[in-house]
Amino acid sequence: MRLHFLATQLYYAAKPVELATKKSTPDAASRAAAGIHIRLAAAESCYPQLQMTQDTLRELLEAVRTGSVGVEVAVERMRHLPFEDLGFAKLDHHRALRHGITEVIFGKGKTPQQVASIAARLLDKSPNLMITRADESIAAGLKARYPEAEFFPLSNAIRIWRDRTVHGKGKLAVVCAGTSDIPVAEEAQVTAEVMGNEVETIYDIGVAGIHRLLASSERLAEARVIIVAAGMEGALPSVVGGMVSVPVIAVPTSVGYGASFQGIAALLGMLNSCASNVTVVNIDNGFGAGYVASLINRL
Repeated sequence: MRLHFLATQLYYAAKPVELATKKSTPDAASRAAAGIHIRLAAAESCYPQLQMTQDTLRELLEAVRTGSVGVEVAVERMRHLPFEDLGFAKLDHHRALRHGITEVIFGKGKTPQQVASIAARLLDKSPNLMITRADESIAAGLKARYPEAEFFPLSNAIRIWRDRTVHGKGKLAVVCAGTSDIPVAEEAQVTAEVMGNEVETIYDIGVAGIHRLLASSERLAEARVIIVAAGMEGALPSVVGGMVSVPVIAVPTSVGYGASFQGIAALLGMLNSCASNVTVVNIDNGFGAGYVASLINRL
């Protein structure tokens, strides 16, 4: 929290400098701008792709303290805290400092050009990127510029996964009741992996064939957090919750017949679970489940 406060204070400390520059004479303003430009060029070579995590912020503040980096350079490096305004989007470069992962792009409703612009700016600050609810046109545009981009057509997720450092303290298990639930489970899996977790997937072990679930009991026992995606009546998370002693994050899916009401039946069933270690995210929200599971796994 102290680092968060210092980052915010440094950002707003830039405002008086900007005002002073605007009020100075043209020659003085030009000299100041030229000086800042030179220092920024040096800073770019010292701090390429500076992602504002707690470690990088601590290093930058320490460099200011020792005098190896000037105050103006540090302010310029942090000028986009807490956000960068692109006009159509305000990018939260501060997100990695608070949550441990760069802002994730929600692709639905955005044009391929908008997604590409946002992605480029985020990748300037971070080695990893994730986009949810994308489509083939968005994926094609990104892969043309970033060949390492991966597109997952079942979940419509895209990721650029350059830094594969494991941050989680244990293994995550992503479970789904039926094959039709895999798209939601896959979104949770991709999210958790990008956030630095070892993930094991266990698919199609719903309660209609309970012996399939029981056969996976040892694998479930090895997990530190378990994500369970299920549609229909949504019974699987409660059963899994009764078998393990770790948090179970239930994800209702919109899979089912008429009276499932596009996942509402599963949602209500999971909210009424008698297994006390079960918590619930929104319908089809594999991303939210993977995100929260990752944060829990870092504790």
